[in-house]
Amino acid sequence: MTSRRVLVVDDDDSIREVAQMALELVGGWQVTTAACGAEGWAKAREHQPDAILMDVMMPGMDGPTTFSHMQDDPETREIPVILLTAKVQAGDRREFADLELAGVIAKPFDPMTLSNEVAELLGWQG
Repeated sequence: MTSRRVLVVDDDDSIREVAQMALELVGGWQVTTAACGAEGWAKAREHQPDAILMDVMMPGMDGPTTFSHMQDDPETREIPVILLTAKVQAGDRREFADLELAGVIAKPFDPMTLSNEVAELLGWQG
């Protein structure tokens, strides 16, 4: 699988750590992390990752608001974003359908299949 650069944005330290380890060890990708939306947006501008996995519920600037700012920013608007969220009810999915996301992955996720789910959503071939 081609080495990709992925940014994981989540305020939960354990989720960030598990996602980073899974994407690095199983997917073989380079992973950068951020603990909040503002930091994620700044790191997206700085590192230009191939994709962003972002939590929905974060203090300060939540995932959808961060995504909206990234969409308005010419330096980040082309980076595909996948939401990582426990909000998977029908109403939540309708809300997410209005966004131009690359996909949604439900929490809790399986660390052993996370990189495959991301690659499948983004159409990344091995």
